[in-house]
Amino acid sequence: MIVRRRGAAQDPNLVPIGLPLPPAAGKRRIALLIPPDGILRRSSPPLLRAAAKVADPCWQSTIASLLALGARIGVEPSVFGSLLWQHLTGLTYLSSQSDLDLLWPVPPGFDACSLLSGIAAVQRDTLLCIDGEIVFPDGSAVNWRELWNAYRAGDRARVLAKTMEGVRLLDITSLSPVEQHA
Repeated sequence: MIVRRRGAAQDPNLVPIGLPLPPAAGKRRIALLIPPDGILRRSSPPLLRAAAKVADPCWQSTIASLLALGARIGVEPSVFGSLLWQHLTGLTYLSSQSDLDLLWPVPPGFDACSLLSGIAAVQRDTLLCIDGEIVFPDGSAVNWRELWNAYRAGDRARVLAKTMEGVRLLDITSLSPVEQHA
């Protein structure tokens, strides 16, 4: 199960969780609410390097490039989406239409443009769609491609930032000190 964002009318004393079924079972998404004492264990999303072994062989060069990027800039990506579920369950969640969904947690003061330009360079060299979010220290997560386009558009750009509490528009200058790259 994963913790998901709470719906507006949902009981604040319960924990919102979810589970997507694999494509062979209809790919339905199951949303539940449970009491906090129903959570027996918590864990972070698996790291890309750990989940990579269940990815399709044609993904491996892209994964290697992303892992090298992470090592070079000091940010290790983790996975969500189909790769996470296939890694955790052993069931087939990945298909030829699957994206590679990544979370890139960045530390305070991190120059996100170095990461974004690196992801963009890897994306240019692959047919695989690299999706995912840059996760800032305050828990705000912004789609990497949207953030990259906003940085390239200039310092007055705004992006959609997601948190467990909801979504909001943020000026990119409030997310992290960055060099502006065109």
